[in-house]
Amino acid sequence: MQGIKTIQGLAVLPGRARFGVVVSRFNGSIVEHLLSGCLETLERHGICAEDITLVKVPGAREIPLAGRRMAASGRFDAIIALGVIIRGSTPHFEYVAGPCSDGLAAIGQQYAIPVIFGVLTAETAEQAMERAGGKGGNRGADAALAAIEMVSLLGQIDS
Repeated sequence: MQGIKTIQGLAVLPGRARFGVVVSRFNGSIVEHLLSGCLETLERHGICAEDITLVKVPGAREIPLAGRRMAASGRFDAIIALGVIIRGSTPHFEYVAGPCSDGLAAIGQQYAIPVIFGVLTAETAEQAMERAGGKGGNRGADAALAAIEMVSLLGQIDS
């Protein structure tokens, strides 16, 4: 379509950006793979270590509160949330997954910054591992890239 201006996020930022990464310690052995993928991707795309703040919370249920406080500080251009929620044999999955997702979405809307949902929801630990660096890729790396692209996109919209 001729004459239509298209804005799309890029994987490279023209200037400096600050990223907050909030991670759950629950299911930590899997979350560490997500975190490694996330941090490696940020670094590979030129984000300096001093522009990354890592916040660790007990579980996925606590991620939105920490994310909200981070967003309210005004110190971050994007927030990346990483965690793992495994269904298991109890109803905890329903009590944690929905509120975590909804809470993070609300933060992005309220503070008008990208809040990237890198929280895995899986039926089994094996399924989660596949998506945390196994044959399913690394969703932590994907989350970092989405954050970079969204910061780039919003910067273009604002300019």
